[in-house]
Amino acid sequence: MGLSGGVDSAVAAALLVSAGYDVTGVFLECWKEPGCRTDEDRKDALSVALKLGIPFKVLDFKKEYKQKVVDYFYSEYQEGRTPNPDVMCNKEIKFGLFYDWCLQNDFDYVATGHYARVRSQIKNLKFKIKNYELLRGIDDKKDQSYFLYRLRPEQLPHILFPLGDWTKEEVRAEAKKRGLLVAEKPDSQGICFIGEVDMRQFLRERLPIKKGEVVDTKGQVIGEHDGVWFYTIGQRHGFKISNKLQVTSNKYDIPPMYVISKDVQKNKLVVGFGVETYRSQFEVRDLNWLISNVKFLISNKNLRIRIRHGGELIPAKLKIVNCKLEIGLEEPQRGIAPGQSAVFYNGDIVWGGGIID
Repeated sequence: MGLSGGVDSAVAAALLVSAGYDVTGVFLECWKEPGCRTDEDRKDALSVALKLGIPFKVLDFKKEYKQKVVDYFYSEYQEGRTPNPDVMCNKEIKFGLFYDWCLQNDFDYVATGHYARVRSQIKNLKFKIKNYELLRGIDDKKDQSYFLYRLRPEQLPHILFPLGDWTKEEVRAEAKKRGLLVAEKPDSQGICFIGEVDMRQFLRERLPIKKGEVVDTKGQVIGEHDGVWFYTIGQRHGFKISNKLQVTSNKYDIPPMYVISKDVQKNKLVVGFGVETYRSQFEVRDLNWLISNVKFLISNKNLRIRIRHGGELIPAKLKIVNCKLEIGLEEPQRGIAPGQSAVFYNGDIVWGGGIID
């Protein structure tokens, strides 16, 4: 059981113990920079293990986390994309290094406090072959399936998500009932294992300020920015509009302007008004599938796509164009950012996903 020191993993561990599983709590130490909560979280995770009477281990993945998640994070921003570090953290750390360590040490399952579900169904009665599916958690506000689409199909039989059928309110209440010290501990925010940070300040540790032009959709220079890597598609602040008369006839009345696109080579930021920020088509790369029949997905009318965590499920169609997967949204959306993930759903079932190109 991955014990993070938070209330979700604590209750998940307690539920597994109550269900009769032989549980070992494992704290993953991935980041230990000034201001982070690693020591506090490890202490809280240990207190949960002691309360439940289960063994406790600490795995040091700091070096690997920096290489596989943090360096990826910076390199993607430098290329003008907006990465999702939580997706990469789940793929490379929690269900990469940690998952591999568990199976190599003869554990049958890897469990975490994610709000998601794994469902098994008999696929072949004669040979008792099961089919496993990844599903959304029932709590729409806390559902974390978006971050888990890069799981591999062969991993699903070895993964437990005890909180998939619980709401956050129920989890808090259960923690209090069981006397867990973390019952009222605030949820962690921000980047996986790092926490809440000032994003621009975090980026400036590796990426320099590099002044560049802000242009409108007609190519007119209307302002200045600090470097394209500090901005994401759909962002409406952080850049300066200086030539206000070119934007509107009234220099005192400018509607909100949003980042539409970025030219990394020329360090140029393209901005526009609300209606100019909507898109209905984009391509997806680096695909990961949790179903075997991908052709069925392309022709399926129940396909829904989520382009950000917590975002709505949008009806969409897929088609192959020049060996690339192209997405057509039924309703145009704002803020479709290259580097973020597009995740495919059929009802509650996660079919897979990829990186927006």
